[in-house]
Amino acid sequence: MAPRHWTILVIPPGNEPTRSFVVTQRARKALGGATGAVAALLAAAVFALTSPYATPAGRIAAAENARLRARLAEIDVRLAAVNDTLSSIGTEGQHLRQIAGLPDAATSAALIGTNTPAPGGAHLQDAPLAEAPLLDATMRRATELAATFRAVSDTLARSFERLARTPSIMPTAGWLSSHFSASRLHPVLHENRGHEGIDLGAPMGAPIVAPASGTVRTVAREDGFGNTFEIDHGDGIVTRFAHCSRIVVRVGQVVTRGQLIATVGNTGLSTGPHLHYEVHVNGQAVDPLRYVVRPRGSERVADAEGESRP
Repeated sequence: MAPRHWTILVIPPGNEPTRSFVVTQRARKALGGATGAVAALLAAAVFALTSPYATPAGRIAAAENARLRARLAEIDVRLAAVNDTLSSIGTEGQHLRQIAGLPDAATSAALIGTNTPAPGGAHLQDAPLAEAPLLDATMRRATELAATFRAVSDTLARSFERLARTPSIMPTAGWLSSHFSASRLHPVLHENRGHEGIDLGAPMGAPIVAPASGTVRTVAREDGFGNTFEIDHGDGIVTRFAHCSRIVVRVGQVVTRGQLIATVGNTGLSTGPHLHYEVHVNGQAVDPLRYVVRPRGSERVADAEGESRP
């Protein structure tokens, strides 16, 4: 079979003779290859002129952009982890609010809920850093947590101060020889009288300590009670100590729980060394045993009649 070829006729205007050109199959292939090479060169030139990798500066900028996007993706993952941690801390913060007796804050709902998703599934690498929804949610959550813990800390600090001023320990070690009573037979006067405190029998000179922090209000010697003094603990609570042999504090002195304030004595109308101890709340005498906190497993104290009491 004869090789295929193309015949190209060129007919000029006027009376000039017609010309013909024969293009063989080999020539056509060569022409096609040349055309492809020219097209490839043109494409390479266009890419070189428009690509960011065309110049050294463009290549550096492109590499920096890729590094920043990778860094933002890493921050996005870390922020999600921080958000989870803040949610857990928020739950504990809510428990602390309950322990501290604080009402639920309007903002605490965000602290105990699930993570706040970014609208439309957006992440940091998809938005400017200042406008990233996940970052805003995390900052808001951290601010709310800080406010909650400040409120809890302030409330607990006030509670600790109030507990420090509450007379919760026995002022001396000894036997409970007489209870708080509306009427009892006075051991010296032999007549029924109210007993506005408790009596603790102890050796002469045994230490008497402050049952709570407060300020010494009075120091005096009274008929019947002998050497007597009072401590103002605030919140309307005042403690009174009588029959002391020695008082080592003065009026206006600030004392703390467990501090030595006096020694057991036998002054005033007394049949033996003991401490008469009273607690007054807003001017009303109350049973001091209501305030004494006894540790679990502690031994029972017994009164002078041998009756065992918790």
